[in-house]
Amino acid sequence: MDAAMLNQLTAAIKSGNRKLATTLTSQAIADAVNAQVILDAMVAAMDDVGRRFKNNEIFVPEMLIAARAMKEAMALLEPVLVKAGIRPHHTAVVGTVQGDLHDIGKNLVAMMWKGANFNVIDLGANVPPEKFVAAAGEHHAHLIGLSALLTTTMPAMKTTLDAVRAAGLAGVKVVIGGAPVTQAYADEIGADAYAAEAASAVEVARKLVAA
Repeated sequence: MDAAMLNQLTAAIKSGNRKLATTLTSQAIADAVNAQVILDAMVAAMDDVGRRFKNNEIFVPEMLIAARAMKEAMALLEPVLVKAGIRPHHTAVVGTVQGDLHDIGKNLVAMMWKGANFNVIDLGANVPPEKFVAAAGEHHAHLIGLSALLTTTMPAMKTTLDAVRAAGLAGVKVVIGGAPVTQAYADEIGADAYAAEAASAVEVARKLVAA
């Protein structure tokens, strides 16, 4: 597979063409293309999707279909990456806090983090603090992402953050986000970072793990 076909793979993911993305990924694997090279083409696609989303060139539906194309292509590539000993360098635990059942924003962040080659442990919605702590410890997480869509569940972010700090999880950074959440609230409760939306969450995550 030449560079032109890898560019086609990037384009297929960007446009959300799941059938073409999986076909090209299968072909690249069959052609014994280096797994890291294939992964880089996929990550480049999601980076561009995030950039265009931030610039209001695309919106949530387009981001979702691109993320789904990435997810299906990655499902084919993951066994090859594992066999080659190529694993994500960083792990993130993500979930919607206790009392809140909303998960669309959280799902988008999880997909974008996966697209940026993070190992993502998605705990779902209505997650109690102790579950975040247990998952972060078990998976040696570098990041914890907390989501809330209701002002009434925002206090659960502080409760969870306090539980993480009390557990003494060294080096674990906590990112918060969601419709009612602000940078001021992140500062108030002592979160390491605030992400306004899914595209920003990738930039924020990369900065935190690089620090």
